[in-house]
Amino acid sequence: MDFFNSVIAFFQTGGAFMYPILVVFALGAAVAIERYIRLLYERRTNRAAWEKLQPVLKTGDFDRARNLVKDDNTGVGRLLAMGLERQGAVRRREDIEIAMEESIMETIPQLEKRTPYVALGSNIATLLGLLGTIMGLIEAFTAVANANPAEKADLLSASISVAMNTTAFGLMVGIALLIVHALLNSLTGQIVDSLEMVSVKALNIMSSATRRRSDAAKEEKAAAPADKPKNQDVEQTRQAQAKPVAKKTGETSSAESV
Repeated sequence: MDFFNSVIAFFQTGGAFMYPILVVFALGAAVAIERYIRLLYERRTNRAAWEKLQPVLKTGDFDRARNLVKDDNTGVGRLLAMGLERQGAVRRREDIEIAMEESIMETIPQLEKRTPYVALGSNIATLLGLLGTIMGLIEAFTAVANANPAEKADLLSASISVAMNTTAFGLMVGIALLIVHALLNSLTGQIVDSLEMVSVKALNIMSSATRRRSDAAKEEKAAAPADKPKNQDVEQTRQAQAKPVAKKTGETSSAESV
């Protein structure tokens, strides 16, 4: 209770600039809470989507993976949807990689949305605190100029003490919002790094599957011409064996007729 009363007294003696600083703190805190909840939700849904899609990709069933990500609105879902769509149309690794990078570039602004306002609130709170202190000092010196000389020292010290409350409150708000802004940036960076990791892993899986199919097709092509000459040789051998038999049969018929 004493602490609560001290906070109220501290706020009341700070002057008029304490109220704008409090408004800035409320707005910055609201944005920070909304962004923190959103980023946590994004990280959790991305992790769940990747754990569901990774086994499907490893099996090489890309058609099933496309059906799974068709209505998936998570960052990982959109990323894999772009890559799988391009994978079904082209075979070059570079084209699939560019499509995934495009998806990441579209996701980053959504993750960083409104986060700079937290840092802006930190700067505004600090500057409002300094401005309130300067205005308080101006009022203090103006009042001291017309006061009794015996009371000038006491009046000046009391006025300066009150004016410093604004700076203290502004710095407290500014430091708190600055720390929160750093935490939000760190969380955003982790999500972006996870999307890049998913992009590389998915790209490697697609490339490996495409390479295996290409190698299998080459082996089939290489095996097909090898069988054809063998069949031709067998046919030629049969024809060569059939000719002497036919000739011998003709000679026998001529001899019998004679």
